[in-house]
Amino acid sequence: MSAPKTSPNTSQIIVIPTRRSHSNHAEVARTIGIDIIAGRYGEGAKLPGDAELTLLFGVSRPVLRESVKTLVAKGLLSTKARVGTVVRERAAWNMFDADVLAWHLDAGIDKRFLRDLSEIRLAVEPRAAALAAERRSAEQLAVMRRAVAQMKDEPGASEGFAEADLTLHVEVATASGNPFMRSVGAVIEAALRASFVLSAPADAREHDIAVAAHERIVEAIADADAEAAAAAMTNVIFNGLRRHGAAG
Repeated sequence: MSAPKTSPNTSQIIVIPTRRSHSNHAEVARTIGIDIIAGRYGEGAKLPGDAELTLLFGVSRPVLRESVKTLVAKGLLSTKARVGTVVRERAAWNMFDADVLAWHLDAGIDKRFLRDLSEIRLAVEPRAAALAAERRSAEQLAVMRRAVAQMKDEPGASEGFAEADLTLHVEVATASGNPFMRSVGAVIEAALRASFVLSAPADAREHDIAVAAHERIVEAIADADAEAAAAAMTNVIFNGLRRHGAAG
């Protein structure tokens, strides 16, 4: 993953580039999608007409229309006769769509995105940890312990630390035995990885606090203590919010 960089427009937005699209219509959809998410086309704004957009992107009308259809399906646009193509309100966007999440990383993650992500995590991950305490296998517990060991060995600001962090959280979701919880983790995995990079502990003290907090999750799961596992997971999520300044 490319290193995060700060947008030149504001220090509050972190840009984490993702992979480029391969087909023409996918690349056009990606570009327009990023422009919408970044606010260059605001909610309720009307997109330029077909003639202007085909000239801008250097594509045919069928390619442009396929791109628009893709964005309509993802909830970012609506098309109406005699009105044109209009940006929908943010509440209509499919935030569980892998492309929409990737475009957020490209457009730049702000505090609102991080807060929203933490809220869905708080709704799912503590319960997943509680279920994992009841259902985990020995193999799953071993994966979690290896992830914590890697977190201990890696510098807090390293990609290795973030990857170990991600591995632990995904394994907890898997160990819950609930396929819906695992699916949520899989869908938002890119956003989780970005969040972990941004909330990485900046010094030795924060590193030790973060590792100990994750260790408490694993030990509670090992002890089959569902309540303690849920509480430890909640604590980890709030600690991450605190470190990247999105709490409150």
